[in-house]
Amino acid sequence: MSFNTRLRLIQEKRNSLLCVGLDPDLRKIPKDLLVHDDPVGEFCRQIIAATSDLVCAYKLNLAFFEVLGERSWSTLHGVLASIPQGVITIGDAKRGDIGNTAEMYAQSLLGEFKFDASTVNAYMGADSVQPFAKDPEKGVFVLALTSNPGAKDFQYMRTKGKPLFEHVVAKAKKWNDNDNVGLVVGATRPVQLKRIRQLVPSMPLLIPGIGAQGGDVKSAIRHGCDAGGKMAVINVSRSVLYASSGQDFADAARSSVASLCNEMNRYRDRYF
Repeated sequence: MSFNTRLRLIQEKRNSLLCVGLDPDLRKIPKDLLVHDDPVGEFCRQIIAATSDLVCAYKLNLAFFEVLGERSWSTLHGVLASIPQGVITIGDAKRGDIGNTAEMYAQSLLGEFKFDASTVNAYMGADSVQPFAKDPEKGVFVLALTSNPGAKDFQYMRTKGKPLFEHVVAKAKKWNDNDNVGLVVGATRPVQLKRIRQLVPSMPLLIPGIGAQGGDVKSAIRHGCDAGGKMAVINVSRSVLYASSGQDFADAARSSVASLCNEMNRYRDRYF
């Protein structure tokens, strides 16, 4: 089964488009957890236990694990092992190299850690993406239009009558031979999100930027979903992870996730 088909079925079964971004900042997790041998891992495992029945995916930002130093890989393995089958795991590392280096990055994320999908920067072209996309069961989300202010430095530059991000979208569409390629499109760009969905009616869109970054749930649903109200993977991180700084952090995360899912599904019912 291709990655994109699997994603669609999971979203349908769980009636959820929500992806929780695991960006565990040791400086922000509840102080009570610092007594654990692996406080970051414990924090993530409790978040997962409280929310896994409500989400379609978890996106693990590797930077927040790599900063832990030599213990980072064991923490990452432990967190991944706590995610139930039937939930998509996305390794958010934004790799973007070529040749043997890209092969090794893909082998690390998709082989060693067994992520279901990864994020990739296509600035160096097709050979920086191909190693991540050659297995139909593994997904690759290509950066198209990001939610950060610096996106305007390059992504909107016009060439051959179109902004650069539209050229990336067109290439990603061609690379989707195995039905496992998607795009990263920031929720803070609703007009462009609508345009990208028009260009790729059925490909999955990973949509960060909801919550702390100011993205709007309504626009993300209305413009990010396919015609059936699916294939938008809407990522929320800080507003869920740090909904409470106390001992009730996991319960608060669940309440936040449940509220977001209900809001998303209300808009899905309205528009699809």
